[in-house]
Amino acid sequence: MKYQNIVVPADGEKITIDNGILKVPDYPIIPFVEGDGTGRDIWRASVRIFNAAVAKAYSNRAIRWMEVYAGEKAFNRGGSWLPDETVQAFEEFLVGIKGPLTTPIGGGIRSLNVALRKALDLYVCLRPVRYINGVPSPVKHPEYVDMVVFRENTEDIYTGIEFEYGTEDNRRFRELLREHFPEEYSKIRFPETAGIGIKPISKEGSFRLVRAAIQWAIDNKRRNVTLVHKGNIMKYTEGSFRNWGYEVAEAEFSDKVYTWTQWERTRSEKDEATANAEQEAAIKGGRLLIKDVIADIVFQQTITRAKEFDVLATMNLNGDYLSDALAAQVGGIGIAPGGNINYTTGHAVFEATHGTAPKYTDKNMVNPGSVVLSGEMLLRYMGWHKAADMIIKGIEGAIAARTVTYDFHRLMENAVLLTCSEFGDAVIQHMDD
Repeated sequence: MKYQNIVVPADGEKITIDNGILKVPDYPIIPFVEGDGTGRDIWRASVRIFNAAVAKAYSNRAIRWMEVYAGEKAFNRGGSWLPDETVQAFEEFLVGIKGPLTTPIGGGIRSLNVALRKALDLYVCLRPVRYINGVPSPVKHPEYVDMVVFRENTEDIYTGIEFEYGTEDNRRFRELLREHFPEEYSKIRFPETAGIGIKPISKEGSFRLVRAAIQWAIDNKRRNVTLVHKGNIMKYTEGSFRNWGYEVAEAEFSDKVYTWTQWERTRSEKDEATANAEQEAAIKGGRLLIKDVIADIVFQQTITRAKEFDVLATMNLNGDYLSDALAAQVGGIGIAPGGNINYTTGHAVFEATHGTAPKYTDKNMVNPGSVVLSGEMLLRYMGWHKAADMIIKGIEGAIAARTVTYDFHRLMENAVLLTCSEFGDAVIQHMDD
């Protein structure tokens, strides 16, 4: 299609999808949003790293970058925080990347990130969390952390169905609740002064999220998938998520997984020793273990028993908290990558997981690691594994050499302080080590 403010590279081609398989040309067109605040510095460093990794990995491939606009840059150009043609470009070209964006205050879009996820139905928020040797960490054994969070991206309280205290909508909803569901209404401690929200969790949404997590775990030879929920309290939303997770695991992956519900059935029908032996044999035979844990406990256990966790599948709010908490163990969200993916349509937008940090805008100071590692995820999603490996090698080398940006420099002894752009140079240099 034709765009008003977007220039489509003439010498590139679209990524397409056929029967669930991405078809990536040698010169794919990749939309990118530079980002607000520190996004400008970060993008300049990151794109050089991406281009260098691809050039070093392949002699006949290159990315054709296509800038699209969102956030302050889009608003200043045309009065819209998220122009329709930006969403259309991500939809048309399937795979893209974005830096941190400002969310307008005082009305309008609730969150630009959430709006883009909803527009493209990017139902998986994929957050890999892995320690890079040498990164400052507040825990004793950050090297035990190697987890991937599959966070459901479209449901839960993030749907934004809320009724503000003092409004007519709030009053009408309370009346509806009181008339038709008096028992539930009586559970609201102070109904006259309560803001009210609705928390939808669907079978379809749970199925596709857990399905994606299990398939990814199988494809990447992981050990287990943990369903994270608060189903002991929210039985018909988070409890249903847990139950549906086990259901899709057994219905669609019966020959590849062993679930705790299978263990429970064997224990009930026979005894615990038999159930334990059955589970042990299944794991030794290469089956993926599907288990679950209560949401509040997972924050403790991922610290005290980190080795026991591998892939975690959970709902929107839990996943938001959990992915940031895990990132804190391995260096913080400043180097935490993320991807928002629809595995059915192939659409994927990879993004920085941190904010715009406006006080550091244009100071060439900040760590570009979140966008860089999100780009590594993008390349791996495209099937360009050699280029993705180059990025990992470069980052690991730069950090191991103790050449880092200010956020790590202040926490490391005998480190060399680099600017954002200099860190990009160091990453590229260490690709050749």
